[in-house]
Amino acid sequence: MKVKNSRLEALKMLISSMELGSQEELLRALEQEGFRLTQATLSRDLKQLKVAKAASMNGKYVYVLPNETMYRRVTTPRKATEMLQRSGYVSVNISGQLAIVKTRPGYASAIAYDIDCCDSPYILGSIAGDDTIFVAIREGATRGQVLEALSYVIPEIG
Repeated sequence: MKVKNSRLEALKMLISSMELGSQEELLRALEQEGFRLTQATLSRDLKQLKVAKAASMNGKYVYVLPNETMYRRVTTPRKATEMLQRSGYVSVNISGQLAIVKTRPGYASAIAYDIDCCDSPYILGSIAGDDTIFVAIREGATRGQVLEALSYVIPEIG
């Protein structure tokens, strides 16, 4: 099951980062990522993910995921395995009693959950959208204290 989950995640990353218009193209891209599978397996995976075809900006029909806000196309394609190894963290900005954490699409909820579970004395709580987290900071907490608390959840901050 672990292989299937990894394959499905790689498939989602490929579809969201490349314009792939046929199952042959998808099979080749998956093979470059280290996944060898049959066309029948790919077809079942596409059905499970509810993948559809839609016209791209240049008029070519390409595979798209059902919820575009979760998997927006990225402008600089990378290998799916590389994207899976990185956390969803993008940036953090702090102003007064508020920190804004930017993430890759679809990662904010999981990271906000981890922030809330870290039980920091400097963080009151968080609210997550798709790619943005609002973090409420306890009055009197310094920027350094907040960044240190966040670094336990998001090591890239440190």
